[in-house]
Amino acid sequence: MAAPTSNQRLTKAERKEQARRERAELQRKMARTQRNRRILGVALLLVAVGLAVFWFLRPQPVRATPGDLFRAAPQAREQAGCGPVENVGPFQPRDRDREHVPTEAMPPLSTYPSVPPASGPHFEIPWGAGVYDSPPPIERVIHSLEHGAAVVWYSPHVSGEELERLRTFFGSGAAGARVIVAPYEYVGEGEADTLPAGTQMAMVAWHRVQACANVNLAAAFSFTAHYAFPPFGQRPYRGIAPEAGAQF
Repeated sequence: MAAPTSNQRLTKAERKEQARRERAELQRKMARTQRNRRILGVALLLVAVGLAVFWFLRPQPVRATPGDLFRAAPQAREQAGCGPVENVGPFQPRDRDREHVPTEAMPPLSTYPSVPPASGPHFEIPWGAGVYDSPPPIERVIHSLEHGAAVVWYSPHVSGEELERLRTFFGSGAAGARVIVAPYEYVGEGEADTLPAGTQMAMVAWHRVQACANVNLAAAFSFTAHYAFPPFGQRPYRGIAPEAGAQF
C-alpha cells in the first residue's frame, strides 16, 4: 500500500491555512519587487536630473572673442614678456632669400638670420594653415611665409591652459585661416633646433619675428591679425610677404 502524501496527512483546514500563507508570502515578494523597482526608478531619475543640472550649470570654458583679445593685447604682450616686432632682414646672400631648393639641399637653420627662420631657401611646396601637434617641415613653412602666412611657434616643453586656449582659438574659425600653429623643435640643427633660451613663443611673418617669454593668446592674435595676409577683420596689413595672398 502506497504511503500517504503530505496533503493527505493535512486536514482541510490546515491545507487552507497553508495556501493562505503561500499567497501572503507571494504577495510580500511581489510588493518587495515593486518597491525595489520604484526605488531604482527614483534613483535613476535623481541621477538623470543631477546630470542635467550639472550639464547646464557646469562652468563654461572662457571663449575669447577677437574684440576681447585686441583690447587685452597691450597688457598681454607686457605680461607675456614679448619684445617688439623685429625686422630680421633677408637671408644672405640676398639672392637666395626666395630660392626653391630640394629638402636635402636646405642650408642649416643656423645660417638663417633668425630663430625661427623668417625667410630664405625653402621647398617648392608650401605648408597648409592649421594647428599641429608636431613640428611641420620647416622648409615648407618658410614657403608659406612667402605667401603671406603667419606662424605661431611654441616650445614643445610648454603646456597648460593658455596653450590650449591658443590652440583652440586658432583651430576654429576664420582667425586661423592663414595661420600655422606648431611646436618648434628640429633636432640636429644645433642652437637653431629650439626656440632661443627664455622664449616660449615666437610669432613669425616674412622678415618679421616677435618673441615672447610666455605663451599668450592675445599677444599671438595681435600679431597674426596684422601680419597674416589677408589681415583679420580688414585691419591694415603690416607684413611684406612677396607673394601675399598666394595659396598655401
